[in-house]
Amino acid sequence: MKVTWESADAYELYMGRWSRLVAQEFLEWVNPGEGLRWLDVGIGTGTLSDLILNHYKPAAMYAVDQSEGFIKTAQMRLRKDIQLQVGNAMDLPLEDDSVDIAVSGLLLNIPPEPDLALKEMVRVTVNGGTVAAYVWDYSGGMEMLQYFWEAAAELNLMADVMHEGKRYADSDKPGLRQLFTDGGLEEISITSIEVSQQFTDFEQFWTPFLAGQGTAPTYLLSQSKEEQIALRDLLHSRLPIAADGSIKLRARAWAIKGQVSKPADSTEDDEPAD
Repeated sequence: MKVTWESADAYELYMGRWSRLVAQEFLEWVNPGEGLRWLDVGIGTGTLSDLILNHYKPAAMYAVDQSEGFIKTAQMRLRKDIQLQVGNAMDLPLEDDSVDIAVSGLLLNIPPEPDLALKEMVRVTVNGGTVAAYVWDYSGGMEMLQYFWEAAAELNLMADVMHEGKRYADSDKPGLRQLFTDGGLEEISITSIEVSQQFTDFEQFWTPFLAGQGTAPTYLLSQSKEEQIALRDLLHSRLPIAADGSIKLRARAWAIKGQVSKPADSTEDDEPAD
């Protein structure tokens, strides 16, 4: 089942509202200086890049996303002093040592080969530079998706195949540390970022799933109307709905950063002997 990531407006309603809460805390934790050359891998609708442009005075700003729709939205949203390209995280369209810091928000778990995506981020970052990312704690900290997949799997065992908590089980603290260690990063640091979101009612919670952007919405729209209604009703009965109809849910993201350490250029000529 091919997961769709094309409609920026639908993404904003579904996941963008969560990402905005995490992005600012992530950047404060990374604590970068001003005047750096930045790369945002998987820019999405531009939340992370927007904060970078407005608060960290980058000397240069590059961004890549595989979705042409997201790139167009980011271009309209952001200032012109950012270079946007449609591209693959596992084959970044930048030269070696192009940036001082490469960041990624909610992307690093998605490529078929996350290690290759990280390798590319390291490649384009200068020696001594920073690579940093954040991903959802799918297996234990994203309540919105936990409720959805538990209900979906109860109605259809095949839903378990799409369950992000199982598909991205390595996107936890040990898994991310291992990924960065294997990628040759040094001075690795990890932290958790906890956020919460309050939906005014069940419809505000449910409607974004109907837009088909992301894994859970893609699964939902693959089901018949009767199956969608059954899942909706089961979710409604399981969610922590307050007396006023509102629903408060929490989410946790893992943030990780490391310093790029590249071997000395072995092609340099030795000093001539006297």
